[in-house]
Amino acid sequence: MENKFETNIGTELNTNHVLDFSDRLYNVAMAFIAVLAIAAVGGLAWGFSALPKNMPHEITVSGEGKAYLKPDVAMVSFGVSTQEMKSQDAVNKNNEKMNAVIAAVKAAGVEEKDIQTTYYNLTPLYDYPPVIYPMGPVRSDMAVGAPSYEGGGRVFRGYALEQQVSVKIRNFDIINTVLDKATAAGANTVGQLNFTVDNPEKARSEARAAAIKNAKEKLDMLAKDSGLRVGKLVNISEGYGGGYPMYAASPIAMEKSDTIAPDIQVGQQEINVSVTLTYQVR
Repeated sequence: MENKFETNIGTELNTNHVLDFSDRLYNVAMAFIAVLAIAAVGGLAWGFSALPKNMPHEITVSGEGKAYLKPDVAMVSFGVSTQEMKSQDAVNKNNEKMNAVIAAVKAAGVEEKDIQTTYYNLTPLYDYPPVIYPMGPVRSDMAVGAPSYEGGGRVFRGYALEQQVSVKIRNFDIINTVLDKATAAGANTVGQLNFTVDNPEKARSEARAAAIKNAKEKLDMLAKDSGLRVGKLVNISEGYGGGYPMYAASPIAMEKSDTIAPDIQVGQQEINVSVTLTYQVR
C-alpha cells in the first residue's frame, strides 16, 4: 500500500511540470509573433511616409515670351594675304599691310580695345606639276601628250601668310568709312559682317517676364476648367532663342579702287524665352 501511494505522487508531479513548460513556450511564441507583426507594420508605415507626397500631385505649364531690340554693335573681319619666296619677306610685307589696316580702322573711329587678331597662319607653298610625255609613237596604253604625275615631284613656290583681325564697331554711322579705309589700306578680304547686342540681358528679362505671365495665364485657365486647387511653385526652367542678322557671312575679296558704299541695313533682333513652371496640386 505504501509503494502504490509513492508512485501516484510521482505521476502527478510529472504532469504538472509538462503543462507548465507548454504554457511558457506558447507565451514566448505569441510574443515573438507580435513583435514581428509590429515590425512589419512599422516598416510599411515608414515606407509610405518616405514616398514623395507631391509626386502624383503636380501640374506643369509652359509659356513663351518675346522681346525686340535694335543691335548696337557691328562685327566685321579684315584679312591680308601675302606671298613671297622667303618667309621673312612674307611676314614683313603682311605685317606692314595689316598695321596699315589697323591704323586706318583706328583713324576711322574704332577704339583699340575693339580690335582683335583672330587668325595668323604662315605656310609653305608647293606645286606638283604633271609630267608630260614627249611626242612619239602612240602606244595602246598611253595617249600622246597625256599628263601623268608619275616621276614628278613637288616644286617649292614660296611662303604665304594670312592674317585676320576682328573689329567691333559701336557707332553705326562710321561702318562704311571703316570698310572703305580698311580696304584702301591693304585689306584684301572683308567678311562676316553681322550685328549683335552688346548686353542682351535687359531684353531677356523682358522676354522672361512675358513668358512667365503667359504660363500663369494658362495655369489659371486649366485650374478654372478642371477645378484643381493649385498650390505653391516647386520648379521652374527656361530656355533662350533668337537669331542675329548676318551679312556677308563668307569673306569677300575687295579691290583698292574706289567703290560705292553699301547700304547696310541693321534691322532688329528678336529674343525668345520659354519657361516651364511646375506647381503642387492640393
